[in-house]
Amino acid sequence: MSSAPAAVRTFALRCIVAGALLMLLGVIFGAFGAHALQKMLTLKQLSSYQTGVLYQQLHSLALILVGVIALVTQGSRWLSRAAVLFGVGIFFFSGSIYAMTLGAPRWLGMVAPLGGISFMLAWLAVALHAGKGD
Repeated sequence: MSSAPAAVRTFALRCIVAGALLMLLGVIFGAFGAHALQKMLTLKQLSSYQTGVLYQQLHSLALILVGVIALVTQGSRWLSRAAVLFGVGIFFFSGSIYAMTLGAPRWLGMVAPLGGISFMLAWLAVALHAGKGD
């Protein structure tokens, strides 16, 4: 790990910290949904909320993975793009689901696909990094 250039190491550690903190929030939101919201929501609403939690947790792990990949491979612009896109995806996809579950207007649901597209582009960026590098 110490052989990585300082800028790459800083980027990698930021990804790992951000992913870990987003995962922490995902666990908190999951527990909140399982305990506090379970009696307040319909089964459909609870299922939607759980989908937001699942995608937040999966993509938080992906952000951690981007940090680890940065430490063990030669860096490329694709990794930094992937990191941003994973964060944007969590914000728009999971965030809009959480907000709607807690009473935000239904039109906010139009934001969720932006998050889904961000996730897809992030995974593509990881693949491009692995396939081509820079």
